[in-house]
Amino acid sequence: MAFTHYICITCGTQFSPSLTPPKTCPICEDERQYLPEGGQQWTSLQKLRASHKNCFLKKEKGLYGIGTIPQFGIGQRALLVRTPSGNVLWDCISLLDEATIDIIAGLGGLAAIAISHPHYYTTMVEWSQAFGNIPIYLHEDDRSYVMRPDKCIEYWQGETLQIMTDLTLIRCGGHFQGGVVLHWPAGAAEKGVLLTGDIIQVVADRKHVSFMYSYPNLIPLSAKKVKQIVSAVEPLAYDRIYGAWWERSTIEKNAKAALHWSAERYLQHITD
Repeated sequence: MAFTHYICITCGTQFSPSLTPPKTCPICEDERQYLPEGGQQWTSLQKLRASHKNCFLKKEKGLYGIGTIPQFGIGQRALLVRTPSGNVLWDCISLLDEATIDIIAGLGGLAAIAISHPHYYTTMVEWSQAFGNIPIYLHEDDRSYVMRPDKCIEYWQGETLQIMTDLTLIRCGGHFQGGVVLHWPAGAAEKGVLLTGDIIQVVADRKHVSFMYSYPNLIPLSAKKVKQIVSAVEPLAYDRIYGAWWERSTIEKNAKAALHWSAERYLQHITD
């Protein structure tokens, strides 16, 4: 019987190799996630490659979305940011196959990976190894949620971290203690972009954002944590926000003002 890097079907997280599947997925047992009615289920990267494929979509100059079809796990898509100092994968998806590697190589490869929070850790180590053991930047506050430790993971502390020479990670907290967003000043025709995962969640009207401790279980964030998020990104210049999904996940313009309106609305409703 061979060792397998098992992947949780519900959240898409890959675990360290084992002869048999892990007993549980700690990420899905956390109150921010859930186990489906059928209970814990597992797959592997080899099986996933046989049933799914990735698609690419150019979002703007220097930015590509990468997502899996049919939908797998939580269903997020990753973003590839092209910069003069190297390309960065923002957030991650479980499926990595030869076609994906070839397409990314054609776009200049990857120099680093940065991930907003544990729900999107997925097969991050596989991605790092495929592109030469590139660094994966995770905030130290979320270290306990890493299910496949590896030397390529670089845990950082504090409130901001510049990666490459063109991008900055900002710890916002909120959804997870170490939840981060990525600031890309050159995006949106140099008006600035925030890549937020669902630390700052773009909502259906694409004019507002919202904030939650748990999205599937509908547990809101406290006023204190929402104010912390707003304060963390206040110094940044940005006009556009990209969230975590293909659909309804972009505020195209005036995103900084939209975040302020949204926070005020949210705080009014939870304190009214």
